[in-house]
Amino acid sequence: MSDPATDASIWLPDWKAAPYWHEAVPTEPAVANPLAQETDVLIVGSGYTGLNAAIETAGAGRDTLVLDKDAPGHGCSTRNGGQIGHSIKPGFETLAHRHGADRAQAILDESRTALHWIEDRIGTLGIDCDFNRAGRFHAAHSPQIYEALARHAEATTHTDGTEAFAVPRAEQRRELGSDLYHGGVVYPQDAGLHPARYHQGLLKAARDAGAQITGHCGVSAIARTARGFDVQTTQGRVHARDVIVATNGYTGSATPWLRRRVIPIGSYIIATEELPADLMDRLFPTDRVISDTRKVVYYYRPSPDRRRVIFGGRVSAGETDPALSGPRLHEEMRTLFPELQGTRISHSWLGHVAYTFDEVMHVGRHEGVHYAMGYCGTGVSMASYLGMRLGQKVLGTPEGATAFDDLPFATRPFYTGTPWFLPPLVAWYRWRDRIQRRRA
Repeated sequence: MSDPATDASIWLPDWKAAPYWHEAVPTEPAVANPLAQETDVLIVGSGYTGLNAAIETAGAGRDTLVLDKDAPGHGCSTRNGGQIGHSIKPGFETLAHRHGADRAQAILDESRTALHWIEDRIGTLGIDCDFNRAGRFHAAHSPQIYEALARHAEATTHTDGTEAFAVPRAEQRRELGSDLYHGGVVYPQDAGLHPARYHQGLLKAARDAGAQITGHCGVSAIARTARGFDVQTTQGRVHARDVIVATNGYTGSATPWLRRRVIPIGSYIIATEELPADLMDRLFPTDRVISDTRKVVYYYRPSPDRRRVIFGGRVSAGETDPALSGPRLHEEMRTLFPELQGTRISHSWLGHVAYTFDEVMHVGRHEGVHYAMGYCGTGVSMASYLGMRLGQKVLGTPEGATAFDDLPFATRPFYTGTPWFLPPLVAWYRWRDRIQRRRA
């Protein structure tokens, strides 16, 4: 058997180390626009969080400037898998132990609100982004985990209204064309979209509202003054009354306090060449997005036109080349779907998500600077929703209040933003995932 890491046959001759999503929405070219020297609101980061905040502030008449060190949308907002789901990883018991039962329930309720809000947002703004509430199949990689997953789905359906139902292994083929899992749970309210088209729609809406969005303009320092903030950029200094930091997995040295509190993790994805319709129908009969229960997670789905498989996962504990991550993802995809043995890769890419030490997203204000980040890999709806709320906070409206406001935002001793602890942790989780699968 050939080594998948060196097997040239898994690549199309013209494969691209760039997101498949960029085929429909190319990255904006750099444009030399004069930078305003003063603004009401300066937003660092032009992803889902920053643009949704800008739509609120600019729409309310505030001069709003959005800056990004790369092209607008260069980051994970156009590089993710386009899956929208329940955003909170800790369960009610864990959250209640940390924050009390009322706050725990409010956090879970807000996650469900965001899941439904994003469809309304897309409709209100008139964004054509292939939004599809087809649901999610969350697959169990061992019988024991399936039993726990099924019990949890039944309990949450009765206690907090989360719609879910279990699918045993004997019926799994009606959801997914693979026999590797041991059943799973369907979340019918989860959804998918084309992430770059969604971002493009937000970009247009923010500009239509009056926001100035400037790419290729990095922020190197933010200093508080008596009248607001002086922000040093690669194109000069800007004075702002309010500052929002919306950098998530790309948080840098300009905000060291925040950088110490988020863990950037590479999320790697491939797209296959176009596949026959009957094969796609066998693999994805319900058109749902898919995730699984392994700690070193994999997630995948049909492309919106159902012609390709979009397959992603955490295949590296550190930064790696898409030419190296692609074969690893391809090998896992072939294990799940033997019918894809001869399928080739057309695109291989990565983006950076941000985890937090408590696995919950955070919204707050530090030394006067507003922030929202740490979406733990589930940021399409929550980054958008909390960005909108962040804009309302800057406007001073009561609607801006959230259940995530000013939760304790922990870091760890000696952590400065480079996750040196990830390689051994990922290796441990990968070993545990293999052991659990072998025991099944």
